[in-house]
Amino acid sequence: MPDPQARFDELIALLKAHDFRLTPQRVELVRLIAASQGHPSAAQLYAQIRTRFPTMSQATVYKTLTLLKEIHQVFEIDLHDDRHYDGNRPEPHPHLICTRCNKIVDGEFEPDLSSIRKLEQISGYQITRSHFTFYGLCADCIHSSG
Repeated sequence: MPDPQARFDELIALLKAHDFRLTPQRVELVRLIAASQGHPSAAQLYAQIRTRFPTMSQATVYKTLTLLKEIHQVFEIDLHDDRHYDGNRPEPHPHLICTRCNKIVDGEFEPDLSSIRKLEQISGYQITRSHFTFYGLCADCIHSSG
């Protein structure tokens, strides 16, 4: 995980470069994203921020996450009924998702570039971004059911 303060400074500089208004609430959201371990949902981030800023709207959280996603600074993971965000590794990388408890962990996996090029040739697509998601049971859920 990158240094949270360095990541915070990087995100703030990028938002300023995009002329994004930096309210105290948004700065706090960026701080949470920079320091997050794991893959929090927008609802989890909102709940944390509301303890300090009770009048903050959910729309502010979603707008900020959307902008960070557009400038490739958070990676969005879609879990059928919820979206989670990875602000520390915004580049595409594999995720392993438990189908029982929805735990998400980063995976270390290097895709075969020749397979990607072959897929481009067959499909006619120019692939600009990829994401690999693997579903299964985490070790905790395996041990609790056995």
